[in-house]
Order: sequence, then C-alpha cells, then structure tokens
Amino acid sequence: MGLVLLAHAVGAAGVQAVPAEASVLASPGTVVLMELDGAIGPAAVDHVRRGLRLAAREQARLAVIQLDTPGGLDASMRDIVKDILASPVPVATFVAPDGARAASAGTYILYASHIAAMAPASNLGAATPVAIGMPTPTSATSSTPDTMAAKRLADASAYLRSLAQLRGRNADWGEQAVRESASLSAAEALQKNVITLIAQDVADLLRQVDGREVRTAQGVLRLSTQHAQVLVFEADWRSRVLSVITEPSLALVLMMLGIFGLLFEFSSPGFVLPGVVGAISLLLALFGLQMLPVNYAGLGLIFLGVAFLIAEAFLPTFGALGMGGVAALSIGAVLLIDDDAPGFGVPLWLVGALAVVSAVFIAAVAGAAAKSRRRPPVLGVATLIGATGELVEFADGEGWAQIQGDYWKVRGAEGLRAGRRIRVTRVQGLALQVAEDNTEGPARA
Repeated sequence: MGLVLLAHAVGAAGVQAVPAEASVLASPGTVVLMELDGAIGPAAVDHVRRGLRLAAREQARLAVIQLDTPGGLDASMRDIVKDILASPVPVATFVAPDGARAASAGTYILYASHIAAMAPASNLGAATPVAIGMPTPTSATSSTPDTMAAKRLADASAYLRSLAQLRGRNADWGEQAVRESASLSAAEALQKNVITLIAQDVADLLRQVDGREVRTAQGVLRLSTQHAQVLVFEADWRSRVLSVITEPSLALVLMMLGIFGLLFEFSSPGFVLPGVVGAISLLLALFGLQMLPVNYAGLGLIFLGVAFLIAEAFLPTFGALGMGGVAALSIGAVLLIDDDAPGFGVPLWLVGALAVVSAVFIAAVAGAAAKSRRRPPVLGVATLIGATGELVEFADGEGWAQIQGDYWKVRGAEGLRAGRRIRVTRVQGLALQVAEDNTEGPARA
C-alpha cells in the first residue's frame, strides 16, 4: 500500500513539473541574448544557429545578437544571414558595447536583421569582399580591373542591396560600403537610415523597440519587450572547442605538434606517447583547417615539408632534407591562411617562432643520428673485432674457432695451430681474420 501511494505521489509530482516547465518556455516576455565577439567563422554560425533555435523553442519575443567583429568568412556570414531571414523570432543585431564595430561581414548581418541597433561610440562598414591569394580592389573603377574581383564586388553589392530593400534601409550606402569600403559612425548610420536606432545598452534597446512592428517569416509581429526577461545564451563547450580549433594560429601549432610527434615516434619507435599526441593533434588541425579559407599552394608546401622531415628520419642526409622541410613548412605557413580575411590571418612572428623551433628540432635529430653513427657497433659481426677465442680446427690458413660461445669460420697465418688463443682483427666476407693472441698466457680449454 505504501509503494502504491509513493508511486501516485511521484506521478503527481511529474505531472505538475511538466506544465511548470512548459509555462517557463512559453513565457511571452522572454528575450534571448547572444554575444558574438571576434571574427565570424564556423563557431559563430553554430552559436547563432542554436541560439535562434532556443528562441523559437521558447517562443521568445525577440532574439538579440550583441555584435563586435572585424569581419570574417563569407560562407559563415551568409549562413548566419540565412538563419536570421528564416527565423520565426524577430532578430535585433546590436553593435555594442561602446567601441565595438560591425565591419565587413558584420555589416551584412546588421542589414539582414529585423532591428539594427548600435551603441553611441560604435561603427560599421568596410564591407568589400576579399579572396585568398588575390588582390583586394579599392574601387569598381580601378585602372587595372580584375574579372574575378569585379564579379565578387557585383555579387556582394547585389546581396547587400537585396537585404537593404528587404528591411527598408539605405541600399545606396550599402553598395558604397561594398565598392568603396565606406564606414559610418553610429550617429551617421542613424541619420542615413542604415540602422534602426541607437541604444545605450540592451535594456535601453528593449525599451525602444517595445511596440514596434516587424515582418518575420511568420508574418507581421508587434514587439512587447519593455519588461521582458533576458535569457543569456552563452557559448557552451561545443562552441568554445569549435572556436579554439578554427583559430588559424592554433591550427598551425597543432599541425606542427602533430608532425613533430609522429616524426619523433618514427625515428624512435616504442615511446608511443609522442605518436599518440601527434596523431590527435594532426587530426584536430586538419579538422580546423577544413573549415578555414585555406590556400592549397600553402597546404601543398606544408605536406612537402612533412615529407622532407619524415625522409630526414630515415635517410643519412645529416639535416639537408630537414632544413629543406623547415623552409617548405615556413613558406607554406605564411601562405596557408588568407591574411586579408579579417581575424583569420597567421601572425608572422608565430611562423618565425615555428621555423626556429623546427630548425632546432631537426638539428637535434640530425646531431643525434650523426653521433650514433660514430659510435662503435653494439650488434652484428662487426662487434667481434678485438674479441678473443680458441682455435678448434685449423689447416692451410683456414679453420674454426670458438669465440664468445659460438663457432666461427676463421682465416689466419699458416703457423696457427688448434688449441691456440687467437684475437679477431677484422671481418673478411663471411669469415673472421684472426691472429695469435699473446697478451694472456696459454689459451684455456
């Protein structure tokens, strides 16, 4: 009977818990806040996408993206724009705090949002697209027009203009930001109808947008945000790991760590740990690089450098291949990531440091190899030179001798006789050249 009552009590508690949770999720006063600080890349896409899903699941009245970015990858920016356009929850992009910027890719995100807001001391613009390994034009009327650059400019200009027309914002200035890398302060942006409003903070933003009507994928909605409860959607471990792995500098360091770990394991088998760490680091680096704007010429040079380093571990080149590998790795590292992609360049000091570390590593490996080759052998027939033994049979300059417990075919002067103590002087083909050993008395049986 007690168990039955306990089961009913647990069941009743479960039934009460579900409506309570549902009422929180369906709260009409919820606003989801996401913070994007840094370059726009795969990690930013993941964070925004899951934040917008949370806002839709909670039936939030507004999703706020607090933005501070120097720009980023075109593909990642377009993914975020698509998510904003498809969101059933209105999205407000807020360039904040004071001193923040929405440069390059950030301008497109700002234009795509239902509400575009900025802090007083912030700026936006400089939305000219760049490409890997190609010059960035300063204007559409350049004296040396490039066909691909013109195509990129036309595509980006039309894209930003379409977003401006969708949201009723200044399309002419948007085209100017693309073609001439124009920028605006917050006050100028408001005056030119580039943004919706200027706010001091998120609370001020929510007060100002309260009662506004916005058009979403679900139709026209009237915002009710003045007394909304702000739910901060922070980046979890998945977004943080993705952000760390897709950092170009760290991806390059992981690649070098992986290469050195595997090289050490190949040259000195049996340590295991360097091979395990190297393999994991190399896989993480390759995972990060496949999400980044990689220059394939740089990647090819890095792989060539890897091949040289591996060859150095097996061939007696005394560092020649190793130094060639270091040079190829250094040049490849400089070319690997597009320096013009904001926030995604590899600093030259890091490339120089990796080159120095690689050179020291190769010099140490080559020095150890040379030293090991100068040491006397510890295995094989060559180790018998200088060893003593006893002749067992001998006639006409050839015979057999017992040396270090084994029987060996020997050759020597015809004056040698069985039972004499002998010393190995050199290896001659498959036989040992011996001479009589007079350093210690008669040979012992």
